[in-house]
Amino acid sequence: MGKDGYRSPQTGGVLDRIAPVVTLIGALLSTAGFVLAFTLAGPVNGATVNGVEVIGGEMVSNQLLFSQKIFYFHMPVAVTSMVMIGFVAYFGIRFLQTRDAAWDERARIAAGIALLFVLATMFTGEMWERFEWGVWWTWEPRLTTYFILMLLVFAYFVLRASFDEPERRATFAGVYGIVMFIDVPITFAITRIVPSSVHPTIFRTDSGLSPDMLLPLLLSLFGMLCIAYGLFRLRLRAQELDERVEHIKEQLDEA
Repeated sequence: MGKDGYRSPQTGGVLDRIAPVVTLIGALLSTAGFVLAFTLAGPVNGATVNGVEVIGGEMVSNQLLFSQKIFYFHMPVAVTSMVMIGFVAYFGIRFLQTRDAAWDERARIAAGIALLFVLATMFTGEMWERFEWGVWWTWEPRLTTYFILMLLVFAYFVLRASFDEPERRATFAGVYGIVMFIDVPITFAITRIVPSSVHPTIFRTDSGLSPDMLLPLLLSLFGMLCIAYGLFRLRLRAQELDERVEHIKEQLDEA
């Protein structure tokens, strides 16, 4: 039990034992999704423009290009990054409730995994935008809110580096993680609030996708979520082993 009677989070057990298997399954699902994206799925709905439109200050008449296949990687990593940021907020809440440093450690690791997927999202998004619309950047609503989210994740680590005292650092990071998460639902819903010709609305009643497109997308999405889970559990286990090694070193030094 942790402080104030709360149960302390545990490492080891079945969650850690299945992590390598889940990671492998995630890699296989993602690979299957990418293969089907190139062999089965048609062009992405909503990726075209009607006639000629102004995007990023340039007149663009889009064609259905092969580069649209980036979508089947871009969208899953974007969703996964938001899920991991959600866990950062959850772990932060748990730390603020319990003052147990184990929850803060989980928040830090989750933020690191989130940053990895955020960078993958930005990279693939830039590729897609450049290849499809001929511009590197435009202040479109979804791009803008996600760019803010990326800056917030970077700032999370800057904030943590600003404090030397562990509990004070964890407290500020916990509160900040909750505030950071506020941008996630805004980013997710912005295309419904402010319709965009650049970003299609994928999650809606009719899904917006034909079955031949939905299958590879879901395979890639579940694959990325599995990879994120595996990376989180493996990193958490590695951190615990590092702490055990340091504890043994301290005991040897005292002996």
